[in-house]
Amino acid sequence: MESIIPAEIVTSKIFLIRKEKVIIDSDLAALYGVETKALVQAVKRNLERFPQDFMFQFTKDEFKILRSQIVASSWGGRRYPPFVFTEQGVAMLSSVLKSKRAVQVNTAIMRAFVQLRKFLESNDDLSRRLRKLEMETKKRYKEQKQQIQLIFDSINELMIEKEKPKNPIGFKVISD
Repeated sequence: MESIIPAEIVTSKIFLIRKEKVIIDSDLAALYGVETKALVQAVKRNLERFPQDFMFQFTKDEFKILRSQIVASSWGGRRYPPFVFTEQGVAMLSSVLKSKRAVQVNTAIMRAFVQLRKFLESNDDLSRRLRKLEMETKKRYKEQKQQIQLIFDSINELMIEKEKPKNPIGFKVISD
């Protein structure tokens, strides 16, 4: 079955905020095809389903940063900090939003979270391998550097002529 929304679009809406992978309420509303206001109202009517690890609201400072990045107009735009939903919060939204599209969108979003998690796990493995290779390379480099230094020291010793006692040229004066 083909997804209603391409995974790339969903993945581009997932952000890392407070060390959590989340989707902002306005992005979710756009994906579900509803107004942000309607999504937030549905969530507020069912707050007991959304504990802090499922959903949280931006602080005023986080909201300021978001607004400066979005460049909201002075006459429009959001006036309150948005809600953000973790993977579990998005899953819970399917019980609050009961349309056929909501179920299809939820499926696409959950697949995107799984795809992102797999990518990050493989990235962690790659990162570990890279660090190990870097450490081994540094160790080999240090050993090679010491060996090269020994070679240069030996060459320098060979190039420096040892001082030999010089035989004076000419006559020796013998004093009586």
